[in-house]
Amino acid sequence: MKKRFLFVCMGNICRSPAAHGIMEKKLALEGLDNGVVVDSAGTYGGHAGELPDPRMRAAASKRGYDLRHRSRQFRGADYDDFDLIVVMDDSNYDRVTRLAPDRESMERVVRMTDYCTRFTVDHVPDPYYDGERGFEHVLDILEDAVANLIEKEVKG
Repeated sequence: MKKRFLFVCMGNICRSPAAHGIMEKKLALEGLDNGVVVDSAGTYGGHAGELPDPRMRAAASKRGYDLRHRSRQFRGADYDDFDLIVVMDDSNYDRVTRLAPDRESMERVVRMTDYCTRFTVDHVPDPYYDGERGFEHVLDILEDAVANLIEKEVKG
């Protein structure tokens, strides 16, 4: 049975599509991509259908990630479709858990930074209003967290 992961941020144009792209590439490099489903969504639907922010796509491309996901809004049905819902910060954690139909669903919501080992951070910062360094910093955090997420949740 495939494991299913959903990454969630606010607009689904910076952090969550980057995590999505990083996870897909790392899984493919390790030959684990056939056993895992990866998607991303935003708690805000105003960017639905859009590609990730061009600045995030450019920063990710420099590291070999091709971000082509089209933004979509998080929906209650995602609880049925995913085994683990990974949020980028407390605000999105609160929004997502409020939609949980039951306690078991709520327990499948985790913070991305729970998987960080190289960085001591309590959230993945939103780089939208930051310069280039903000996007690079987010990618650093996500690469660390995704590597550990794969070790813990995919490889087990």
